[in-house]
Amino acid sequence: MKKNYMFTPGPTMVPAEVLLEEAQPLIHHRTPQFSEVLREIGEGLKELFGTSEDVYLITGSGTAAMEAAVANTCSPNDTAICVKSGKFGERWAELAEAYRCNVVNFDLEWGKSFTADQAEKLLQQHPEASVLCVTHSETSTGALTDIERIAKVTSRTDTLLIVDTITSIGVHAVEMDKWGADVMVGGSQKGCMVPPGLSFIAASQRAWSTIEAATSPRYYLDMRAMRKKWSEFQTPYTGPVSLARALRKALHMMRAEGLENIYERHARLAEAVRESMKAIGLELLPENPANGLTSVLAPEGIDSGELVSKMRDEYGVTIAGGQGHLKGKIFRIGHMGYISKEDLLVCISAVERGLQDLGYAFEFGSAVSLTQKLLFEK
Repeated sequence: MKKNYMFTPGPTMVPAEVLLEEAQPLIHHRTPQFSEVLREIGEGLKELFGTSEDVYLITGSGTAAMEAAVANTCSPNDTAICVKSGKFGERWAELAEAYRCNVVNFDLEWGKSFTADQAEKLLQQHPEASVLCVTHSETSTGALTDIERIAKVTSRTDTLLIVDTITSIGVHAVEMDKWGADVMVGGSQKGCMVPPGLSFIAASQRAWSTIEAATSPRYYLDMRAMRKKWSEFQTPYTGPVSLARALRKALHMMRAEGLENIYERHARLAEAVRESMKAIGLELLPENPANGLTSVLAPEGIDSGELVSKMRDEYGVTIAGGQGHLKGKIFRIGHMGYISKEDLLVCISAVERGLQDLGYAFEFGSAVSLTQKLLFEK
């Protein structure tokens, strides 16, 4: 008998209670009942984003919210600075190019984190920039960026700070208002423990004057329409009834656990994975690791794709390989959302087994032993 576990950095495992919400009989999306679902979601998302501003629900994966951020703040020929620190940093640049911006690419070595000093220098070189697009937790590398310090830089300029928090909300404390970020986007299939298909976006008051004046073409992702309908807790077009109910349930579960407890749990799981991988002689990719996933350099002579396939197909444990030029060179262990300490032992055990089967020499069981000590010793 083989059970299946998923330790990817998105989609993540979903609680049974959340899945069952999707199985409930449908209600119409233009009813007071659905408006109440959206109202509760809105309150929960404000807590996750750390904002008093409305957080809008979009039917679409995280990239839809990223596109909405660009479409609503950029006009053709605006200058957009895009920090390309990984696959999803590259996506910011691709979106800005699609909306006919003059894109200033800032290329970082994958695994490095963008700094406030780099932001200061870029904005001095390009004071005309309308937006600076960055990624809080880069899913392709596992690197975390200090958004609070970067926001202190952008807040002294006319440049809006747009942040991808898709892999950080529900994992790290996010404080949009306190930090002074202008636009933040998130997604359902990471720390929020919901299937893919929903994304979220919020904008500061400073950003709204730009949103109102932007001349890029917008229709389905027009934040002006979102704001108008959200005033009555509705979406501009057909609402995602079943997914919204699932999200409401997940947010209720998160509130019951407590956000501080959630952040502490993720930090502890992340530390256990990092230290257990180091204990068997492996190196981590990021210099400043995020708590939602751990990116590990594959041992010399081992293709990480083979490890991923073996674990998934033979052991029923799914992790992720590398993307772009890191394909075959790293493996990524997701430990965000609905993952317990006991779940993590299953994952680390499978990683050890897979590496041993592929010929990597190490003290078998040492990673599992250390994981147990870090997670369960008092």
